[in-house]
Amino acid sequence: MAAKYEYWIGRRYVRSRSTNGFISLISAISMLGIAIAVAVLIVVLSVVNGFERELRERLLAMSAHATIEEEGERLPNWPLWVGTAEATDGVTAAAPYIEGQGLLMLDRKLSGAQFRGIDPELESRVSGVDKTLLDGSIDSLHGGAYNIILGVELAEALGASVGDRVTVTLAEGIVTPAGVVPRTKRFTVSGIYRVGMYEFDRRLAFINLADAQKLFRLGSDVSGIRLAVSDVFAAPQLVREAAIAGGGGVMVSDWTRRHINFFRSIQITKSILFVILLMVIAVAAFNIVSTLVMVVKDKRADIAILRTVGATPASILRVFVTQGTIIGVVGTLAGVAGGVLLSLNLESIVQFMEATFGVKFLASDVYFISDLPADLRVADVVRISSIALVLALLSTLYPAWRGARTLPAEALRYD
Repeated sequence: MAAKYEYWIGRRYVRSRSTNGFISLISAISMLGIAIAVAVLIVVLSVVNGFERELRERLLAMSAHATIEEEGERLPNWPLWVGTAEATDGVTAAAPYIEGQGLLMLDRKLSGAQFRGIDPELESRVSGVDKTLLDGSIDSLHGGAYNIILGVELAEALGASVGDRVTVTLAEGIVTPAGVVPRTKRFTVSGIYRVGMYEFDRRLAFINLADAQKLFRLGSDVSGIRLAVSDVFAAPQLVREAAIAGGGGVMVSDWTRRHINFFRSIQITKSILFVILLMVIAVAAFNIVSTLVMVVKDKRADIAILRTVGATPASILRVFVTQGTIIGVVGTLAGVAGGVLLSLNLESIVQFMEATFGVKFLASDVYFISDLPADLRVADVVRISSIALVLALLSTLYPAWRGARTLPAEALRYD
């Protein structure tokens, strides 16, 4: 019972309606500062997490987890390599592919492109290409049909749609008595995909594996095989095991090597942003210091009266620690609620603002990802709220100590 009055007085000071309304205003501003800082940190980390997740998923959907290639850019006996890879523990599937470059032309529009020859049935096991199609189907890539699937940006640049016939021109030409003539072949657009990354949507086109072998004159060879693994973070080790099991003598690569700079930059950015925004929380928390110092000065007479009726310095200390803790807890909870709501609805909010103001925040031809994803993680929310509460609690100690050292005689001298 003796301790209850201390917490009651501390709560009373927070919502005080005394003549000095400035103190209450400063308390409200301290709460608001902590709430805004916590909410901003949660939203920013959620956006960075969302970019990391989307980048990883979209890159892996188009690039596979790992690849095995021959040094001469031609992999013979690829069915044996597919069987060996799939027999390796941790490798869930393998599929052959062919890659080459050339020009795409439709009417008077042309664009450079990278062509990837795939087996539709096997490809769906190692990548998510079939899930990115806006129109058409990956099964339309029949051998001998000479169909092609374009990225949405590439199709827009050519003015192509499903059913149009485009001309593929390769740099490697045919020698004739009249000179070197570029090799060309007509393909029918049978699908359009969108992965949301300009790097792929603007440059990559898919054709059938057998058509690619004829187009690039590879015979029965392929450029390499692509692997899907059960644990993407174990891809470097698994692809090496598959290569060794097949006898070695090949080049191996995985998604961490091809795109490691992207993920390193994201991790560095995330760490820097966390430290910077943590300083904002610290500044907001230290506002509690100034608030409580003003409260202690304003309540000197109240402190003196409490001391004269038997309150100990420890009791006075708990009164002001309670007040500061309430400010920190309310501000942190409000910030967590606001940050979580904003993070969960961020994409809808951005789409509404883009439609309302007619602007595009992330242009697809400038940024790797044209959306603004958010990935809210409970661990980040717990860490941010814990740090905010600890800083708020530490900010109460000095003013509360000053209040506990107030001498009744000094405080009541002029009252």
